[in-house]
Amino acid sequence: MLLFDAHLDLSMNAVEWNRDITQSLDEVKRREEGMTDKLDRANGVLTFEEMRRGKVGICIATQIGRYVAPDNPLPGWHSPEIAWSITQAQVAWYREMERVGQMVQIVDRKDLNKHVALWQNDPPADAPIGYILSLEGADSICTPAHLERAYDYGLRAIGPAHYGEGRYAPGTGSEGGLTPLGRDLLKQMQELGIVLDATHLTDEAFWEAFELWDGPVWASHNNCRALVPAQRQFSDEQIKALIERDAVIGMAFDAWMMHPNWVRGVTTPQETGLKIERIVDHVDHICQLAGNTKHVGIGTDLDGGYGTEQTAMDLQSIADLQVLPKLLADRGYSQDDIEAIMHGNWIRRLNEIWK
Repeated sequence: MLLFDAHLDLSMNAVEWNRDITQSLDEVKRREEGMTDKLDRANGVLTFEEMRRGKVGICIATQIGRYVAPDNPLPGWHSPEIAWSITQAQVAWYREMERVGQMVQIVDRKDLNKHVALWQNDPPADAPIGYILSLEGADSICTPAHLERAYDYGLRAIGPAHYGEGRYAPGTGSEGGLTPLGRDLLKQMQELGIVLDATHLTDEAFWEAFELWDGPVWASHNNCRALVPAQRQFSDEQIKALIERDAVIGMAFDAWMMHPNWVRGVTTPQETGLKIERIVDHVDHICQLAGNTKHVGIGTDLDGGYGTEQTAMDLQSIADLQVLPKLLADRGYSQDDIEAIMHGNWIRRLNEIWK
């Protein structure tokens, strides 16, 4: 079944992690054997080959470039201009993937429905993977003119925050509301028709953004705070607010968002018994709050800075997500509901946004 994945950091893996995901997963792992600069070296689960095997034919793919001030201990770039340059290298990588036939960019309704038809009608084995470009954390947008340039090259969604303090909004692990720049950013995004991704916003910034924002919104990769108590997840009140805006919320497969009391770098999938099926609990929770299945989808964030050391123990490749239809059916979901969760809700919402 076609899977629409609403959050994949493909260009980060290529440009910053130096992963050639045009190669096989075994080859990517072999090249990383013995490397210790990142926790998940040789633990990745994502390549184009594995995406095709898992029928991940469409995704929201990111740019990311965090600016960090001198007193910010997080990893990142030392000026917004450097962060912008990194995101432009990421755009260049996407363009190269288009040139060699691995990907095709989707920027409007016509592109979207043409690509959906390709993947739902017996696509060739080497069919390109469609991607919608999103920016995770807005720090790299140096000026309003930079946002206009980004829209022109296809940027269609922005999450203003990521981790820690941001130029536009604080994110995971911090507190506070939107900055003055952030409030101006929302106005310009709405004028351009760029979607607001609420993922990573602090509670204060979330509610402030919802007071100011009158455009389309979604949450590309967020789970439920009621099941995993932590700031990174959404509260029931936030989920209900998203439902009221007809948002779709993508289920993330990072273990510390799936399983309570997970300590990154310490807890292991084996000791918790964490399996893919756990995500169905989060799906169920959102569907119960909504009273339907229209507001939940998939947004895995796989290989978003973690690998098999920090996800479900039965997830060794993104292709393993094709167990989801059976897991959902076993919980009583109908075929129509399963198709909506796997891809239909994101496709429907984009068709509504891109009128």
